[in-house]
Amino acid sequence: MQGQRSAGEQNNLEREQREKGHTVSNRTTLILRHGRPLLLDTPHTVEYNAGMELRGKVAVVTGASMGIGEAIARIFAVHGASVTLLSRDTARAEAARLRIGFPDRTMALSCDVRHSEEIDRVLALTLDHFQRVDIWVNNAGHGLYDSVAQVNMAACRDLFETNFFGALAAMQAVIPVMRRQGGGTIIDISSVAGHIPLPFSATYSASKFALNAIGKAARVELKNDHIHLLTVCPGSVETAFGQNAVRGNDLKKVRPNSMRGITAEQVARATMQGYLKQKREVIVPWTLHLPVKLYQLFPAIIERAMERMVNRES
Repeated sequence: MQGQRSAGEQNNLEREQREKGHTVSNRTTLILRHGRPLLLDTPHTVEYNAGMELRGKVAVVTGASMGIGEAIARIFAVHGASVTLLSRDTARAEAARLRIGFPDRTMALSCDVRHSEEIDRVLALTLDHFQRVDIWVNNAGHGLYDSVAQVNMAACRDLFETNFFGALAAMQAVIPVMRRQGGGTIIDISSVAGHIPLPFSATYSASKFALNAIGKAARVELKNDHIHLLTVCPGSVETAFGQNAVRGNDLKKVRPNSMRGITAEQVARATMQGYLKQKREVIVPWTLHLPVKLYQLFPAIIERAMERMVNRES
């Protein structure tokens, strides 16, 4: 059954833990999936340290086989964290882990965040290996280029399954763990497109608007549990994101020709600083604060600029 181990699987896990010298008497029900408990073995003896340093922390990063996810995993590991790298493709996740180094503090696992049972599995494996999860980074996602009039609905639903529902499912899985530990941090890698809707990428923008809303609401809901929510909104980033995006039939570029993207490493550094300083939101590069604020106060100015770029492409 989804989200629940069979009796045989549970017995096998107990046997493996006894062989490792772990106790199994402290099993606690931590996660509920549609009313079905997932049993995880997290030692009660581990004392949670709520400090905002990275050394000694345990982080899980989705979409970590390349780009922003790999860069975040690397900078966290460099600063002393243990990191689980997740990707749909196990081989690519393992290749990223080897590039990062720190083999004693990193682990690569396959996970498709569209399937909640896979999230439960990697969470259980991380807890078994590292004993806790201090930081969960929702980075998995992809783009979809097409107009509102012509976008394929199946492609749109698949986009939301990864970009939004996958992140929400991960939050629902890890929140009970963090509550039991006494705290933690969830980091949502969103986009400036979650503040300013992009023509011909409207569905992608919609998924990021939704992610921003969930994170900001959850921050208030979870404050008394000492669980912090950080939303990171990069602008254009020089990664393979555009190459991997789903392309529809109606494609137009809405971006100034002179605009250069930032690097994944810049986003990773901004993410780490946002975590260390317990910020609510990070917009990177900082120069994009102006258009975001302009759109909030005077949307017509930004819309006219985007209209000119659309007309230039026509």
